[in-house]
Amino acid sequence: MSSERLSATHAADMEIIVRRGMTKGYEVFSLLTPPAYAAFVFMRKGKGHFTVNRFLRATWVGGAVGCAGGGALEYIRSSRASEATMRNRRLQHAYDAASLRADDHSTIGAILFAVLTPAILWKRASVVNLVIGGAGIGSAIGLLTHYGRTITGDITPDAQIPEIPIASS
Repeated sequence: MSSERLSATHAADMEIIVRRGMTKGYEVFSLLTPPAYAAFVFMRKGKGHFTVNRFLRATWVGGAVGCAGGGALEYIRSSRASEATMRNRRLQHAYDAASLRADDHSTIGAILFAVLTPAILWKRASVVNLVIGGAGIGSAIGLLTHYGRTITGDITPDAQIPEIPIASS
């Protein structure tokens, strides 16, 4: 695979999978960074060093690191996979209703909190940290909302994956 060029289909499938990896990395790191940063600051430096601006900055930087890391890991994994494997993975992800619902909740939360955080905390942080950090916190809250709905019994229905024959050449 390394010496031959990727087909257009394989490259498109790989692009979609890498973008999905970036999205999932952003969601996970946006969920993990705020409590990890708060615990680090409170344990090491005390509550006098905790500021809203630093907290929001850590949130969006953590999301950016997760986005880059998730994309890099998926690129490495996808570049070594065959075309049939990539097609299968893309179809599995396209019809994964629970994952799509998690992405939707995360996106809705990010947009909502990107607007609400500056409105509530206007004088406490810089505008960039308010908007982007608020989006990271909203993404995490949206993801927690999805998991909460899943735990309480609102389970997404399974989608039927159509069987698509792959022509062998």
